[in-house]
Amino acid sequence: MDFGEAEDWFRQMGWSVFPFQRETWESHASGLNGLVNAPTGSGKTYSLMIPILMDILKSTNSSKKGMDLQAIWVTPIRALAKEILQSGQRAAETMNIDARIEIRTGDTSAKDKARIKKAPPHVLITTPESLHVMLTQKHYSKYFENLKTVVVDEWHDLVGSKRGVQMELALSKYKVLSPNLKIWGISATIGNMEESMEVLLGNWYNNRPFKMIRSQIKKKYLVESVFPDDVEELPWAGHLGINLIEKVIPILLKSESTLIFLNTRGQAEIWYQRLLEQSPAFAGVIALHHGSMSRETRHWVEDALHAGKLKTVICTSSLDLGVDFRPVETIVQVGSPKGVSRFMQRAGRSGHQPGATSKIYFLPTHSLELIEAAALREATELELVESRTPYVRSFDVLLQYMVSLAVSDGFIEAELYQEIITAFCYQSVTREEWEWCLDFIVTGGNSLGGYDEFHKVIIEDGIYKVISKKVTMRHRLSIGTIVSDSMMKIKFVTGGFIGTVAESFISRMSPGDTFWFAGRSLELVRVKGTTAQVRKSNKKRGPIPSYNGGRMPLSCQISKMLRKKLNEAESGISNDPEIHFTKPLIDKQKEHSILPKDDQFLIEQFESKDGYHATFFPFEGRFVHEGMGALIAYRISLLQPITFSIAMNDYGFELLSDQPIPIQDAIDTHIFSTDHLLDDIYASINSIEMGRRKFRDIAQISGLVFNGYPGKTKKQSHLQANSQLFFEVFNDYDPSNLLLRQAFDEVTDFQLEEQRLREALSRINQQQIIVTQPQKYTPLSFPIIVDRARETVTSEKLSDRIRKMSVM
Repeated sequence: MDFGEAEDWFRQMGWSVFPFQRETWESHASGLNGLVNAPTGSGKTYSLMIPILMDILKSTNSSKKGMDLQAIWVTPIRALAKEILQSGQRAAETMNIDARIEIRTGDTSAKDKARIKKAPPHVLITTPESLHVMLTQKHYSKYFENLKTVVVDEWHDLVGSKRGVQMELALSKYKVLSPNLKIWGISATIGNMEESMEVLLGNWYNNRPFKMIRSQIKKKYLVESVFPDDVEELPWAGHLGINLIEKVIPILLKSESTLIFLNTRGQAEIWYQRLLEQSPAFAGVIALHHGSMSRETRHWVEDALHAGKLKTVICTSSLDLGVDFRPVETIVQVGSPKGVSRFMQRAGRSGHQPGATSKIYFLPTHSLELIEAAALREATELELVESRTPYVRSFDVLLQYMVSLAVSDGFIEAELYQEIITAFCYQSVTREEWEWCLDFIVTGGNSLGGYDEFHKVIIEDGIYKVISKKVTMRHRLSIGTIVSDSMMKIKFVTGGFIGTVAESFISRMSPGDTFWFAGRSLELVRVKGTTAQVRKSNKKRGPIPSYNGGRMPLSCQISKMLRKKLNEAESGISNDPEIHFTKPLIDKQKEHSILPKDDQFLIEQFESKDGYHATFFPFEGRFVHEGMGALIAYRISLLQPITFSIAMNDYGFELLSDQPIPIQDAIDTHIFSTDHLLDDIYASINSIEMGRRKFRDIAQISGLVFNGYPGKTKKQSHLQANSQLFFEVFNDYDPSNLLLRQAFDEVTDFQLEEQRLREALSRINQQQIIVTQPQKYTPLSFPIIVDRARETVTSEKLSDRIRKMSVM
């Protein structure tokens, strides 16, 4: 295919065609599948948008089929959809290609969805959830029959999630509907690129030609830490970084536009409020952006950023991926993002042009995070991005998908089985397991056969279909894999939608109470159904909604680099400014204990008024420490009867008992052994309770539990009680239930990270285990003790308790 017009357009724009772009154009034109790996801001979108547009040009010139849907572009976040739309329209208009490009996401109005259904665009930009909603429509096969290309953008963000599984299932269907389909992924940061390619293509990985295209462009990152005047100003345990806000203001003033990234929506709300209090001059040029705010507000913020009208935007992961805000010069990351990939993505929001340097300021929330900053800088320079573990055998998503197809035109079970096993997630599903799934959607399975509510699908002439309008409506309202607390709409009494907050937050408030949301002080007037009506308030203080997902674990790459930085600090060979700045803290750690080297594993033992402490420091992240703490406690309890409480953070874990802990005896009996690991893990944890918590999400995704109709959603307590009831029934009477088994598998693979735990234990077995006896809390152990203090119910303020502990 001739790409002369595209090359002319690039020259007109003052751009050069990069080799990876040209290679992608030619590979796509040759009919290959593939995966494009290139840094943020290098033109990844045009590497695939250009050949798609050229295909459209060719089709519209040659046949009537040019009027059909020809390409689907899948994006994990809504803000990125708008960016892709603008990029595609810009190219099409300049090259005089009559290409209609549309967006269909959860933000799209019902009117526009109906129009897109009736008159499909050439290119549809959408999300995995919307794809599955479209598969519930009658005659969907005709809608997709001339589909030529599917592009999955930011594939690394999907591949390790159930949204990625949704994508795999949609692709398994498109492969059948359009045998000449081309499947492409795009990713800036991914460690296991080849495995990700295999997940994307499924059985086509071995049966169809593909190309993995890696850009040779090296992205430049400048990482600069924000230091207090003295290291003692930073607490040893985490806070919000607010005490360094005065250091941030000069950074904002000297930049044309800055994004401040927080790890949670609640933290973003607090920073917005405090920044305005500290510097009222920012009023009108500062904005807030997160996923719970209304679509209109988010779009306004995005447009204002593009236009250069905003000085600062305080945001969360809602602006992580792919979005090109060219006026943005600077990024501030508050607190550790816990992963190299996430850090690089956020840094890449600045300098979002080929060859430009992305500058990011790291603002620590506690002292040890400065060492994490040094680890992030080197990991970024070396591009040590994390691998993503794909989900396998996610029967909850499969059951949801089967009902979706039954709602539309129905399916023939033998044909669908051959389709789904072409997806990476389901390639090991046996015929017996498939028949269990069929029985489950038709009769409810062994345990639920007596309840008509679970007889969703009927079989007519060999076709599995849904004929109940009630089942159809409830199912369409439940499609998706993102499970969260029940949400309530926040609206002004006079009208106007502001956003959504957790039902549990509103339930604690009374009319007249004030809270902060979307950067506003709001007074609760009344609650009507699932809507909280509010009015503006002049009060300067009030609670801020909190959301799940605030505690991300330290990634394996950051863990490795953190241990390396500690080794350099102990050896005195570090050139990192963060290590130099934290030297007083490091010296204090070495004075009372040791700073572990690469070949050492540290355990600290001491006694306090709380009891006998043993703190362990694997530096492997919160999830691994949760499992390892329970495992070590169990193995010690085999030596003598003893009871522990366990606390952990990303650096280590603590065992606390009311009697002396026989650490040396435990070491002598090889408590870090990997022998019988899985058996000991299940013996050591409350696997039933962990499985029950995991099952709540599975129950909602699989359709066991219905969230409720719009305006009449069920309370979270009700949903939780229902899912627990199903769990108990399956656990007691149906132990072979695939959804029940899936819950325990997810606990092992994703919550306890069993493979990473195994690797950590193997490493510890090769290290010298050193047990120290400090007389007081050390800089390493103190944050873990504080985490335990946070979980303890008491009338004493946490700050007062921490102050007492620090002078122990």
